[in-house]
Amino acid sequence: MSDSRFRTFAAAAVLMLALPALSAKLPAASSAAEQRAEPDEPAVTEDAACYRVLRTATGKIEEIPVRDYLIGVVGAEMPAAYEPEALKAQAIAAHTYAERIRMQNRSNPDAARAGYDFSDDSSSYQAFFSPEQMRTFYGDAYEESREKIAAAVDAVSDILLYYENEPIVAAFHAVSAGQTESAEAVWGAALPYLVSVSSAGDCDAPQYETVQCVQPDALKKALREIRPAVIFGEEPAQWFGEPSCTAAGTVLHVQCGSEDFTGQELREALSLRSACFTVKYDDMQFIFTVKGYGHAVGMSQYGANVMAKEGQSYAEILQHYYPGAELIRNP
Repeated sequence: MSDSRFRTFAAAAVLMLALPALSAKLPAASSAAEQRAEPDEPAVTEDAACYRVLRTATGKIEEIPVRDYLIGVVGAEMPAAYEPEALKAQAIAAHTYAERIRMQNRSNPDAARAGYDFSDDSSSYQAFFSPEQMRTFYGDAYEESREKIAAAVDAVSDILLYYENEPIVAAFHAVSAGQTESAEAVWGAALPYLVSVSSAGDCDAPQYETVQCVQPDALKKALREIRPAVIFGEEPAQWFGEPSCTAAGTVLHVQCGSEDFTGQELREALSLRSACFTVKYDDMQFIFTVKGYGHAVGMSQYGANVMAKEGQSYAEILQHYYPGAELIRNP
């Protein structure tokens, strides 16, 4: 898989940063695209074999069969070139996530959601490819890729991840820094199955470590957009304090100028690939060295593929990244 294709999927995998939750108060997000959309009122059904999906490009709600939705999500979220067992693990995680959100939305309807279960906006929910979008993305490899993804989906379409009788928050990300993060460290809400686990295979991922340079004026502008009152001294070399980090290397908090920022705030403001970074000032610019891609909570997609290549099954992959969660076959 080329680096460019890896970046495409990695960008989509960042979606799990903001997860609506049934019991855990994790951050939720409403995208600008969703706020602008005025979807047509759908013909509401209670067909469990369909999801009601807001298509952000059209502002319309479509009822998409669950199988077609899962094929579209797996095709958008994970490269078809990945191993079948990794694709199966992704299908179960995506299905579990979708079922959890649907259960939440249908038991506690939100008028702002205007009758849909979730949208295809990857910044708020899961990415999704229609057959046309998948054909465009995969090109000549479309037929082979779709057949491979469909086979993975069909093999596990009746299996979900549960913890204490409800579908889990099945967070996933592209690449960790060699160890995943806990939900408590990243989102401030502890979940027993979203804890830090080893993912050493990620260290061999394309662009596992990247360097991003930011000019002082650009950094000022970016941070003042989220903290207008922040004050910077005359010496940029003194702007950053010593960061507080997790054992896996994710920055929890760091002083920059007069304000204390979380690592996630800096990641978003500066478009860093992850919040696992170090920063130094050299040659009149800030140099960020970043490891991994995504929020690092839950299943590492690259790590899942490494495990699959080593001969481990989708069940072993999921039990590793979501310890304590159960794989339950729905009737």
